[in-house]
Amino acid sequence: MSDDVEVMERITAGVRDLDPQPRQRRWVSLTFCILDAVFSIGARYDTVVVPVVRRVAADFDVAEPSVPRDVEDGPDPVPLGAFLGRYPNGADLVQVTNKQRTSPRGGILKADAVLRYARVLHDHGARTLQEGRELLTDTVHLGTVETALRQVPGEGTAGVRRGYLWMLIGDEDTVKPDRMVLRCAGSPRTVSRALPLTKHGRC
Repeated sequence: MSDDVEVMERITAGVRDLDPQPRQRRWVSLTFCILDAVFSIGARYDTVVVPVVRRVAADFDVAEPSVPRDVEDGPDPVPLGAFLGRYPNGADLVQVTNKQRTSPRGGILKADAVLRYARVLHDHGARTLQEGRELLTDTVHLGTVETALRQVPGEGTAGVRRGYLWMLIGDEDTVKPDRMVLRCAGSPRTVSRALPLTKHGRC
């Protein structure tokens, strides 16, 4: 049996145990997607990440930051320009999020990482959810953006955070791999080939 076959069998077993389900809801703003992508690394989703996004949304008077995944897009209620104007630095954003860091050893505040992500996307013309989806269709421009995003501490194994952001924005071929499956596969890219779903479905 080849190594690839063995890896895929381990992934299949891990996926079966996880019982992944399609995401039922989606965020209505690119800002919320970035917050989710950054704060979800190494944090509990329902008790940490979702409340973080909802607190930021409430600060912009957005009562419903997520909608069922099949609802048609409306205008982005918190474009990145408005978000960066409200929170010009990490000290401001941490007041409504938390003090978690991208790594317990020398990591930066996740609030700072969110702002760095937001500035990169904003500077490259992706300022709304719709513009973020348009970016996904431009492979050359997307590659330039990814190069800039890689410089933000907390990248994760093989760019897990970036891949998860693209998934949240609308890339149907990407997942945020579960750590148990990653231990078997060793690469999020391998998991993505085997698992076109994400277990995170509540926001």
